[in-house]
Amino acid sequence: MGEIVNLRMARKRKARDERDKTASANRAAHGMTKSERDRNAAERRRATSNLDGHLLDPDGKTPG
Repeated sequence: MGEIVNLRMARKRKARDERDKTASANRAAHGMTKSERDRNAAERRRATSNLDGHLLDPDGKTPG
């Protein structure tokens, strides 16, 4: 036979895990200093610019 699972406790455990995951993401996003946020934003802009610079057709139009 399979393991007996209390559904109420399983739902509560799942909700708790989701809250913990959300809290972890919020701590990562909002727990940075201004200089860290600025550095991350500059890094994202630089990466986007670098990726856009490698496009074969910068207009987005395909030949033909």
